[in-house]
Amino acid sequence: MNNLIRRASILAGTTSLALAVGTGAAAAHVTVVAPDAAQGGYTVMTFRVPTESETAATSSVTVELPGLKAARTQPIPGWTSAVDRDSEGLATAVTWTAEPGAEVLPGQFQQFLLSAGPLPEDDSVSLPAIQTYTDGEVVAWDQEATDGSEPERPAPTLTLAAAADPPHGRSTEDLEVIAVATDEGSDNAAIWVAGVALVLGALGAALGIGATVRGRRS
Repeated sequence: MNNLIRRASILAGTTSLALAVGTGAAAAHVTVVAPDAAQGGYTVMTFRVPTESETAATSSVTVELPGLKAARTQPIPGWTSAVDRDSEGLATAVTWTAEPGAEVLPGQFQQFLLSAGPLPEDDSVSLPAIQTYTDGEVVAWDQEATDGSEPERPAPTLTLAAAADPPHGRSTEDLEVIAVATDEGSDNAAIWVAGVALVLGALGAALGIGATVRGRRS
């Protein structure tokens, strides 16, 4: 359980640092980060979507996916999400849509999290995005760098680390199942420990009250 907490803390800190570093020249761009993204692996992608318009708010965001087996969104208050899949059941796109009053206002940004995989066996993966504003404007973040310079509206791109060889006799899917089971087991253990602590705390409080009452009677 300590390893789980430590791993989550490190990942959160790395993600925050990556987002902070990206607030320079690319502050107005739609970007994506996933510090642990590796070829053939699973990861949690964080899409950062700022509102560039000075008069309209961001009402929806669509991101193209390279045909992924798994794609799960994290709930966001005031927003709905939908994952598009092809005839083979692979995720090809995900769309987040704001409910009235939840749009991303001028001068603000929103982060959208997507748990997905397995990732392509490539050095990088491009994830073009479409940003729609409340005044009807549609901005496509789909341009690829051609001469080494950043285009005006670059597509969000992830650099993928080389795939690590799984232990002998284990596949990548096996390791994913084991990781999920381990995390769930750690969460259950944490809940059990917390429950025991509450019971012991209540028992201690009851004993303390009883001792106080007996002291007053004597």
